[in-house]
Amino acid sequence: MSAGALDGIRVLEIGTLIAGPFAGRLLGDQGADVIKVEAPDRPDPLRTWGQAHEDGRGFFWTVHARNKRCITLDLRSERGQELFLELAAGADVVVESFRPGTLERWGLGYDRLSAANPGLVLARVSGYGQTGPLAAQPGYASVAEARAGLRFVTGFPGQAPVRMALSIGDSLAGMFACQGILTALVARARTGQGQVVDAALTDSCLAVTESMVPDYSRAGLVRQPSGTRLDAIAPSNSYETADGTFVIIAANQDTLFRRLCAAMDRPELADDVRYATHTARARHQDELDGLIGAWAKDLPPDDVVARCSAAGVVVGPVATVADVVTDEQFLARDMLVPHHDLGVDADVLGPGVTPQLSATPGAVKWAGPPSPGSHNAEVYGELLGLADDDLAALAAEGVV
Repeated sequence: MSAGALDGIRVLEIGTLIAGPFAGRLLGDQGADVIKVEAPDRPDPLRTWGQAHEDGRGFFWTVHARNKRCITLDLRSERGQELFLELAAGADVVVESFRPGTLERWGLGYDRLSAANPGLVLARVSGYGQTGPLAAQPGYASVAEARAGLRFVTGFPGQAPVRMALSIGDSLAGMFACQGILTALVARARTGQGQVVDAALTDSCLAVTESMVPDYSRAGLVRQPSGTRLDAIAPSNSYETADGTFVIIAANQDTLFRRLCAAMDRPELADDVRYATHTARARHQDELDGLIGAWAKDLPPDDVVARCSAAGVVVGPVATVADVVTDEQFLARDMLVPHHDLGVDADVLGPGVTPQLSATPGAVKWAGPPSPGSHNAEVYGELLGLADDDLAALAAEGVV
């Protein structure tokens, strides 16, 4: 098995919950040596998160801590800060997800870290970023999604905004942090200097709002929630089928719409002035959705998908996770892989590694270690030369 594209890159991950650990997970997936640092008396809450539990253990941790070595260290103590600086001196990246100013209060700001290691990249993931009037406030994904305008356009017109049953803002911030880290490492290869990567949940949510800002800037248009479709992009919607399940049909390009008309045995619709162009379909979106909806409602979902696929129309079922885990496409691409979770001593299915690299593919090597400090002896011995007696003394002092 390939060592991974980031083999030889060492990452120290400090902080808890989702966005920062997600960035660390992405780096670990591609071969980086990610060392997760937890406080001796305050484990990462993700260890118990997840909607399903077994023997008191949730499964959020299984995936987000995979491929990481876990140590304990009290960064609030002077001795703990000294040990962290020693670790940082040999690291490439530090990922932190505390409220801005926390590292500085501990004497671990970038000035001190970079003095110990001028090439160090410090990725800082927070609610609002390191600057601006709200920087010091705590921030969660739900509020970030709302502040950036993502929540407002969810749901149906006239109803309260809704959320996906996932922390999208955290995932976005983790991905942008990872992108920033890789960019900073490329820059370091040229200059030899590290830098700070400042990833905010709010910024990350704003970055994916497509044309919302320019549409408002030039036309005063405030995008509204549109339910299951995107207004003025037609047809692109979810349509109920004969058994009550839904499929997505996206045929908003002129060529794709013509193919859909053929699949529906309604070729004349492609030349109807109400539907022949993208602009015309936008004006008659409700009527068009009614026509397609009536057609889909008479057919089983497999028939709708088969007819559209044969015609070259973009189509797919609205899957539950029960459908996802048997999906032939995900299985063929190794996107559903077992994680051996030592906490329950069983294989737990989880998502595979993405993106997939042809020459140096990433891999899931192990699930999140079951207990804080699982790798204390290994990491402190390997990197700092501490013996068992040294670690025992540090543990007695509450440092590790």
